[in-house]
Amino acid sequence: MAKTSKKDALGQGIKALLGNIDIESDINPARSLPTVTTGSITEIPVEQITPNPFQPRIEFDVEKLQELADSIYIHGVIQPITVRLLGHNEYQLIAGERRWRATQLAGMEQIPAYIRTADDQQMLEMALIENIQREDLNPMEVALNYQRLISECSLTQNDLAVRLGKGRTTITNFLRLLKLPPDIQAGLKSQKIAMGHARALIEIAEVDVQLSIYQQAIAQEWSVRQVENAVRLWRESQQRSLVAPIVGNAPELSVHLRKVQNNLEQHFGTKVQLRQSSDGKGQININFASNEELNRILDMMNYES
Repeated sequence: MAKTSKKDALGQGIKALLGNIDIESDINPARSLPTVTTGSITEIPVEQITPNPFQPRIEFDVEKLQELADSIYIHGVIQPITVRLLGHNEYQLIAGERRWRATQLAGMEQIPAYIRTADDQQMLEMALIENIQREDLNPMEVALNYQRLISECSLTQNDLAVRLGKGRTTITNFLRLLKLPPDIQAGLKSQKIAMGHARALIEIAEVDVQLSIYQQAIAQEWSVRQVENAVRLWRESQQRSLVAPIVGNAPELSVHLRKVQNNLEQHFGTKVQLRQSSDGKGQININFASNEELNRILDMMNYES
């Protein structure tokens, strides 16, 4: 059995990411292009490559770009960039703009590239997906990229989850961040708060309350758990104000009923309030903060509409 070459091995990750693109199809049947070998890695002059107009990343950290250039000068480009053929000696980036820029900074004239054929829609999708794979994105950047993929590439949340190899719940949680007030979104971008803080704040519908807890969290450097507790206490106070007129002066729960209430809270993962009047009548209130949480509770109850 023939050994796999080093270049072929390097290309496997890119092939897996972009494997749904037909690499043998023409970019434009009406346009006569020179014969090239698509689906393989080729050394291309950096000056023959133009940037991707659909690149979602606008700013590049100059210091980190120089660090990458220094590494490339010593070790070369380990992971080839991906381009599409436009014409004779003319290519356009699909993915890998940092590597392309750093190669130029390193003073190198050629760069290994994986040549593909792709239309504008595929260009946008591949550029967005590559951008999402970066490790230095803040949660809001991830959420915005998810939203662009859904709206501009006509994908459903399920489609996106499959393409990224993530659970649909993960996609939903990031998209929900876009409903937060601008001030809180800005706090996420600047890393004043983390994803966990934001997810807790989403459970409150009232913007003024969200902002109040957010500001306290920043001022007092609250942990995620502290924000979750603040949200829980506020929700409990709201629930008590709704329940009190209905139940009236209900007697204190017995030890048995308190245990039942605690067990229900652990089972449903949310606040449960059990009330019983002196004549034995009562009610059970199960709190939920969003449609997603309601659906989760209904699923646990095997409810079918």
